[in-house]
Amino acid sequence: MARTIVITSGKGGVGKTTTAAAMSMGLAQHGHRTVVIDFDVGLRNLDLVMGCERRVVYDFANVISGEATLNQALIRDKRCEHLFILPASQTRDKEALTREGVGQVLDELGKTYEYIVCDSPAGIEHGALMAMYYADDAVLVTNPEVSSVRDSDRMLGILASKSRRALEGQEPIREFLLLTRYSPDRVLRGEMLSVEDVQEILALSMLGVIPESKAVLNASNAGHPVILDQESDAGLAYGDMVARYLGEERPMRFLDLERKGLFSRLFRG
Repeated sequence: MARTIVITSGKGGVGKTTTAAAMSMGLAQHGHRTVVIDFDVGLRNLDLVMGCERRVVYDFANVISGEATLNQALIRDKRCEHLFILPASQTRDKEALTREGVGQVLDELGKTYEYIVCDSPAGIEHGALMAMYYADDAVLVTNPEVSSVRDSDRMLGILASKSRRALEGQEPIREFLLLTRYSPDRVLRGEMLSVEDVQEILALSMLGVIPESKAVLNASNAGHPVILDQESDAGLAYGDMVARYLGEERPMRFLDLERKGLFSRLFRG
């Protein structure tokens, strides 16, 4: 039985698509047959981050409308045989995603995949509600800023009240917190909330802390999920996040400032 994971946030620009790409790639690298779906109808960024934009022929909306089969729309990742991408449409209206249509697609995918990762739009617009409705697990992505954390708190209320699990009285969605663009230096200067501050406000299980890193933007521009960059702090942190989701215990890294040696301090390196 497939596990459906929604990557969500209350605010845009926090790194949901980066996280969806990294998490789906990480799960597939662990040998789990995984599909990642772009629910952001009209924008369609996931295929760019995954580096398969030129291979898109049919999309999620085409499958729901019956214009294409899942086999026609799914794109196999060239780097990992266990990973497939279902892109969003750039030309359709968001209403192209119907609850029944999304449910049928997820049911069909559930027959052959272990994990279904849903890259949700921000907030509570139609595509976001469709992505959340069928979720078994939710990864709430937030930045260490007051506005981002406040909007994330609102999303917890939506997850707890408008999902299928909530409406049918099933076991609640498992909720995890992912903190992105974290900078210990800015926390010390009082420009960001600390990990402890965010956890105290949201009271969620911390799945990972992703440090602020140029590697994220470089990877996205190259169409390369940043988790593949094991030379970067961000890539390593996403690897830790996936391992924790799968039940492995790993310490949180990159939460403190690096202590520089005497030579570096003398030359202000």
